[in-house]
Amino acid sequence: MDLHLDHITLVYPDGDTHLTAVDDVHLTIPAGTTTALLGPSGAGKSSLLAVAAGLTRPTRGTVTIGDDVVFTPGTSVARATRVRLERIGMVFQSPRLLGSLTALEQLELHAHLRGERPAAVRARSMDLLAAVGVADHAGKRPAQLSGGQRQRVAIARALVRRPEVLLVDEPTSALDHDRGTQVVELITGLARELGAATLLVSHDASTLGTVDAIERMLDARLAHPAPPARA
Repeated sequence: MDLHLDHITLVYPDGDTHLTAVDDVHLTIPAGTTTALLGPSGAGKSSLLAVAAGLTRPTRGTVTIGDDVVFTPGTSVARATRVRLERIGMVFQSPRLLGSLTALEQLELHAHLRGERPAAVRARSMDLLAAVGVADHAGKRPAQLSGGQRQRVAIARALVRRPEVLLVDEPTSALDHDRGTQVVELITGLARELGAATLLVSHDASTLGTVDAIERMLDARLAHPAPPARA
């Protein structure tokens, strides 16, 4: 399903004034495609991603998956958590793997937290580890993996429940150019295969040759003006 961010605005109190982190951003990401979001530090990229994930409620605007409005200024924490568990996969800048678990167990635990038995997703988990090129490391713990391998496990973990939306925050920041390019190629390929609408925040345009669209963010706004709200 498509991901729609409609006129997202995020304002924080800042002493006696207010700080606008995201200013009237409108963005649509079709299912199965990857849009990269570029911009300098402080431009609002991560803030927009947090709103898209339901981690932060927007001051104004809505987040819609398909035809379902999932996040608004009034969305409860419980509903946001449920939507995130059921419909959204996330890949963070740091892989955030649990040191005591093997690569396979990382995926199985993630599925368990989302309501499935580990044994029921074992075959799917192994297929995903194979898809990201680390199936032969399924029995290894994070300390036994390289940085690129850990990031690949994190990508597989985010996809184990077949999310409709995939949100990715700076996946190449700790990788060299070649490995970073490979990770972006992997994400875009899996997004197309699984039909996930994917928003990828990045600092490095040189790794983005396989994304479907690139948007640039500066001073809390996208480079193009927001259109009228959708009916």
